[in-house]
Amino acid sequence: MPASHDGLWSIGELAGHAHVTVKTVRYYSDRGLLPEASRSAGGHRRYGPDALDRLRLIRSLRALDLPVPEVRRVLDEEDAWDAALEDAVAGRLRVLGSQLTALRWREAALHLVRECPPGERADRLRLLGAVDTTAPLVRFWRAWLPPRMSAGPTATFLEVTVPQPPDDPEPAQVLAFARLNALVTRPCPAGAQPQPEAHRVAGARGADVLYTGLAEAYELAGPQLRQDRAPRPGEALDGFVAAYAGAYGTRDTPVFRRLLAGQLTADPRLDRYWELVAVVNTPRGGRPEPTPGAAHDWLLTALRAQNEAAGS
Repeated sequence: MPASHDGLWSIGELAGHAHVTVKTVRYYSDRGLLPEASRSAGGHRRYGPDALDRLRLIRSLRALDLPVPEVRRVLDEEDAWDAALEDAVAGRLRVLGSQLTALRWREAALHLVRECPPGERADRLRLLGAVDTTAPLVRFWRAWLPPRMSAGPTATFLEVTVPQPPDDPEPAQVLAFARLNALVTRPCPAGAQPQPEAHRVAGARGADVLYTGLAEAYELAGPQLRQDRAPRPGEALDGFVAAYAGAYGTRDTPVFRRLLAGQLTADPRLDRYWELVAVVNTPRGGRPEPTPGAAHDWLLTALRAQNEAAGS
């Protein structure tokens, strides 16, 4: 690659060697990514032979869709080039992952609209267009939970009750997630009991005990549900009852278990919420994962059966 007598290349010569346009070389030079070696007497840019390798590297990094600031950071880290490149690539992969997830959701939503009967498409479009990730679900549960609950138990309970949208959803999962958003944002029916009795009785400290214990009991019940076992006494049920007893500041006795079963039977139901959560959480082609609602029903059924057996 011959250079001029001073060993330097003009901007046109560098562009020719790199098989890019002069505009491209000027663009990277103006942004400080491709320093010029000197200027000619007429003020034209002059580049050393090492500029060709640097320009090729810049083009390779840009081909990976790294933004210009990230390219500059990689080029500037001469002593830690590998680490800087690894960080930049990892960051770009995270961005691309989010973009791919958004595209998969958009694709599934388009299938839902296309497959919908023509007379229902407007309503379905409105339903899908109102989806706002998990924010409405979090707001719903924060309003449902007792006031002044501590941050730790609240975060733990939200983690098990708020489903995360799957990265590669089937259309049915997108529809279920949209319906979840609609369910938690519509007004509560007139006369409906919005809160379980436990919230009134337990108080702030008791609520911490209650919901921490319930999350543990639901987790213990999960394997039983996955194996399709009938509701039964055991560690999960004992933890379930202990959560309520601890919240109320009382002992776990047969009398308390009978009273608790009656109270829980009268509490408001969130069946539709949990039905939709099960659809969202079920992996593609897999078996439905137990929801906290399903675990609660399993434990309540076990409690009733135990009470009936004790009374017979």
